[in-house]
Amino acid sequence: MKDNFNDFIAQLSQTNITLSAFTDFEKVSNNVRKIAIKLNQLNYLIGKEDLGKAIKELYEENPKTFDVLEILIAVRNKDNRKCINQKGDTVFISSYFNSVEGIIEYIEETGLSDVFKRKDITNLVDYVYGVEVGLDTNARKNRGGDCMSNAIKLIFDSNNIKYKTEVSIKNFPEIISLGEDVKRFDFAVKTRQKTYLIEVNYYNGGGSKLNEVARSYSDVAPKINQYENYEFVWITDGQGWHSAKNKLQEAYSIVPSLYNLSSISQFVKKVLDEEVVEL
Repeated sequence: MKDNFNDFIAQLSQTNITLSAFTDFEKVSNNVRKIAIKLNQLNYLIGKEDLGKAIKELYEENPKTFDVLEILIAVRNKDNRKCINQKGDTVFISSYFNSVEGIIEYIEETGLSDVFKRKDITNLVDYVYGVEVGLDTNARKNRGGDCMSNAIKLIFDSNNIKYKTEVSIKNFPEIISLGEDVKRFDFAVKTRQKTYLIEVNYYNGGGSKLNEVARSYSDVAPKINQYENYEFVWITDGQGWHSAKNKLQEAYSIVPSLYNLSSISQFVKKVLDEEVVEL
């Protein structure tokens, strides 16, 4: 068992991210498009020496223009984000945008005033496009999981393995061991012998979540495997598991069907030998 686990760890891939997963440009473009009119109006401030006067003029024309100021400092959800103002009070960022005085204070305190005066930015629409690209990197973690699911789909498709995705435990009323927990499985594959309920994930980085995932699946597997016609399958990969190696090793001894991208061929052979049927 120990040798097999060492092989499992040695097989963990360096990455599963494709170039298309680095930035979702469609989402970036949509985000910018929604506020482009206001950003173009804010362009009026660029190059103005007397920013206070320019802000007052723009505010009188359309006070809603300043609702998008938070994105200029790469912040989302201004109504939920707080900071400490010049008086030492904790306030919502959105509170600055309710008056000319507040907007001036915000622009000065953030450093945007100097950026505008020096013309470091020439077009706020283009600038925010870059900001959105940067913020979108926070979503790569989720897209890494999507890449893993897509990789499994490709493997199943190329081997003509029928499957369903996002399958609720409610579809299998005979399984009562999970209690009231309404769990959804990433994949389900049915053969003439049993139904395989499959979870898929990939971790490039470490963290406490990996320990939680390993504990959770170590708990779920025996509860499902006690039913003769069902089996829990966990397909996981990624260098992040090196930071949770001990917990993964515990799970390896508890979850009989634990595969990575290198060993999944064993699962493919198994279900093909059993003959896959419609679920």
